[in-house]
Amino acid sequence: MAQSWKDNHALFLISTGALAWLVPGAGHFALNERSRGLVIFVSIVLTFLVGIYVGSVGVIDPVHARPWYAAQVMNTPLVMVLGRIGATGNYRVFGRANEIGQIYTSIAGLLNLLCIVNAVYMAHLRHVGEAQA
Repeated sequence: MAQSWKDNHALFLISTGALAWLVPGAGHFALNERSRGLVIFVSIVLTFLVGIYVGSVGVIDPVHARPWYAAQVMNTPLVMVLGRIGATGNYRVFGRANEIGQIYTSIAGLLNLLCIVNAVYMAHLRHVGEAQA
């Protein structure tokens, strides 16, 4: 008989982490922590969007700001698409606003990284709790 993906512990943890990275809060949502997932989604997406609004798409710079970009990619893989758009240079950047936007988008990515780790840990605890019961 074939195992379900929830029965395979490693696959379950990886899929929970991938969901949490693809859409902030989706890992918690998949674990039936719907209100927590919604709070995570709203707070991370709003923080990221404020950073984009303040500094334009130019704050996502995979070439000249690699450490910031590494933190920004923790938001979602769609940031890589925005990085391609930002690499064209067809946008306006206004001095300090660029730096503030970069900080906001990076903070959102690092917050999402914490939420990814938390979702994977919660998935692990659920599996261990079910195994002991």
